[in-house]
Amino acid sequence: MNGILLVDKPAGLTSHDVVNRLRRATGMRRIGHTGTLDPAATGLLILCIGPATRLSEFLTGLEKTYEGTLRFGLTTDSYDLDGKVLTESPVPDLDDQAIREVFASFTGDIMQAPPPVSAVKIDGERSYKRARRGEEVKPEPRPVTVLDFELLSWNNPDAIFRVQCTRGTYARSLCHDAGQQLGCGGVLATLRRTAVGKHRIEDAATLEELADRDSVAARLVPIGDALDMPSVTVNRGARQLIATGGHITSPDLRSPCPLTSGWVQIKDEDGDLLALGEVQGVGHKPDSAAPAFVQIMPKRVFCADEAPRHPARGGRPQHGMRRGAHGR
Repeated sequence: MNGILLVDKPAGLTSHDVVNRLRRATGMRRIGHTGTLDPAATGLLILCIGPATRLSEFLTGLEKTYEGTLRFGLTTDSYDLDGKVLTESPVPDLDDQAIREVFASFTGDIMQAPPPVSAVKIDGERSYKRARRGEEVKPEPRPVTVLDFELLSWNNPDAIFRVQCTRGTYARSLCHDAGQQLGCGGVLATLRRTAVGKHRIEDAATLEELADRDSVAARLVPIGDALDMPSVTVNRGARQLIATGGHITSPDLRSPCPLTSGWVQIKDEDGDLLALGEVQGVGHKPDSAAPAFVQIMPKRVFCADEAPRHPARGGRPQHGMRRGAHGR
């Protein structure tokens, strides 16, 4: 089995609990998730199965969308309803516009402090362990990007919201900070992840629908459809070169490379993912920003099993294997 699996995580389970259930259902150990959801949270959890685990770092970094409930009038040590209540305050008579203005102040590139009860490490130890021992914990603010923080509805004391953000953003902190700005406190009451990159909760399966190996195999998304990443298509003859880690250059491509630097998917004529590679633009046409010659270094190779055991000396694949093997 090789692909990604879109799972609708229920409340009450950790992300690792979900991984363990899928390991039992499939009989496979090589399964990992790509972005933790708290036990109380529900929604889209992407699992990588088999060789697709090599895609996990790219899926983890995708933008995420959540819908949730912010409850004003409370503060807790975890910034959600699972924590110890610290304060209770009356909620002012707020209208939709006042809440939208507060939400807008937390959009863009911001510095955000994670909750004291979180997995962030402080001096090498998870902050939640320190907090549970009664220590005062103040994680350092760090840069995150909140692309959108939208009010969907308001029924005092609960504000239903949608947030689109980058990796590392805490919805709990957004709720806490919005409550602090309004002077009455606020906590995260519910949270559901609805999207990760191009993947949507509507396409996810419940754990009940993933009870055995066959049901999991039927829901696997091919690795070639997993990433939000530009791609190039190589000529049929370049497949063996990729399998041995050789550099791909402009003559190997069926169409121009869309990038001069960064990561691309390298696919064959059938759309199958052969590798992920890093692009280097080499040389330019006069009076043109487009590269005249592009070199792509395969870094995550998925067709390596097709490489010959003893490639012939002096050929280009042998040269490529020597230069590119470290990327695998």
